[in-house]
Amino acid sequence: MNDEQNPKRASVELLRAEAADELSVLVEERLRAGEDPWEFMEELPSVDELVVLMMRAENIAAYGGGRPSAARNYRVLRQIAMDHPELTRAVWRLLGSEPHRRWDAATTADAS
Repeated sequence: MNDEQNPKRASVELLRAEAADELSVLVEERLRAGEDPWEFMEELPSVDELVVLMMRAENIAAYGGGRPSAARNYRVLRQIAMDHPELTRAVWRLLGSEPHRRWDAATTADAS
């Protein structure tokens, strides 16, 4: 299947490239500010998480820009996962169903 037959895949690839560029800029800014990458790298979203957040922001802007309710936020993120299966893991991490980072797993285990 080529990109013409699957425009969603091409758009996700483009968004991933843009997200990777954005993350590299964020990392460089923080390094130039003297921050230790061991301390901040896990705070940053992954490329796919940033793509999901960009798609979510576009959806919010398209529907008036108001802050979505928790239910609407869930529906928007779930729809992104259904429309773009390759982003499903990132969506579930953002929704909190899956540990986001290493320290999340320890926190979740302690809470139960």
